[in-house]
Amino acid sequence: MLTFASLLKLNLNKMKKVVLSTVAMATLFFISCSKEDVIKEVEGVVEEILTPTISAPDTYTFERNGTSSVSFSGQTTRIKMAEEIIDSFKVTTSTQEKLDKMFGHSEGDNDFSEAELNASSKNVRNKTAASSDYFSGGVEAVNIKEDFDGFIKKQVDEVFPNWEVDAVKGTAGRIKEADGKERFVNAKGLEYDQAFGKGLIGALMVDQILNHYLGTTQLDGGTSKADNDAGTLVEGKNYTNMEHKWDEAYGYLYGTENDPAAPKLGADSFLNKYLQRVDADPDFAGIADEIVNAFKLGRAAIVAKNYELRDQQVEVIREAISKVIAVRAVYYLQSGKEQLAKDDKGAAFHDLSEAYGFIYSLRFTQKASEKNPHLAVDEINKIVADLQEGDGFWTITAEALDEMSKKIATAYGFDVSKAY
Repeated sequence: MLTFASLLKLNLNKMKKVVLSTVAMATLFFISCSKEDVIKEVEGVVEEILTPTISAPDTYTFERNGTSSVSFSGQTTRIKMAEEIIDSFKVTTSTQEKLDKMFGHSEGDNDFSEAELNASSKNVRNKTAASSDYFSGGVEAVNIKEDFDGFIKKQVDEVFPNWEVDAVKGTAGRIKEADGKERFVNAKGLEYDQAFGKGLIGALMVDQILNHYLGTTQLDGGTSKADNDAGTLVEGKNYTNMEHKWDEAYGYLYGTENDPAAPKLGADSFLNKYLQRVDADPDFAGIADEIVNAFKLGRAAIVAKNYELRDQQVEVIREAISKVIAVRAVYYLQSGKEQLAKDDKGAAFHDLSEAYGFIYSLRFTQKASEKNPHLAVDEINKIVADLQEGDGFWTITAEALDEMSKKIATAYGFDVSKAY
């Protein structure tokens, strides 16, 4: 016997227009069923009819009237600028003025190798620690920017003058790995270029993705939701404001890919590179697909005006990207510990410098929907400080590195052994 629900499903297109009036007649088809059963079955079918299925597209490709509605050129620009800045940390002729100008670039200044970057009004410094969820111009944002200014100044003042000097405890200079590769460290063994570059992964890329463009202030602020509902486009553009904010988040991860719509990873020296590294670990395999699929589905949900589904994808992205940062922090702590045991101080100090930057970046992770990192900010800052306490990497112990690793791994939901 055909049930009422079966009849609805046989005539979906026709029934969409008359479903509400038909519901009132439901009991005529269910003489032998209870009222509650009738209502439950009909409500399920109505929901199926009125709520379209939203699927993630195969690639991050979205169009309006046959033209792409995706745009994140500003994010690509900043990633390219950041690449040149960290490269210049290794050029001893770089002055503090030069590095400062690259970091805080002004439109038209000849700071970079690409004319397009020089002509840009964008720079890296003004988007460092600048998220609406966490900072909004507060004192902490000023302090973090000054940390990055400090890495520049100290590289020029402490490390460059000792480029040809062998580093020892208390003296900056060069130090060789067992394979002969040279590293250049401060008096406590820290590479400032690694602190700057790995710290920027959190302070720029992660902060802008998780705490800014995927935050409700950006996605839903002002008339953004009403405009998206009405299909109102940003003046002169082919996208709504909400679509564009989502795309800008995407751009900070995939903006330098050869084909950003179908990312392969390993395209830059920042989050893109280290997502690839974590995904290559069998214990975290699939995390890259998890993130890109959430980006695609969230964007599709915006087009479909399904904000509940969009917000679910925000939580997926926040948790996964936060884990990437934590995994690499623990990885480098453990790798540094292993190299110290081999008495390869050059390799150990390099690993611990990367750990320093990734731990610094934990400040910018976000536990889904809580507007806080998984580990308290004071605890993150303490670990960063402890790494350089006293004589820094020259005297740090395996026990201390294990304790830091366990604290981070526990907060972010994985075992230390999985990260290394």
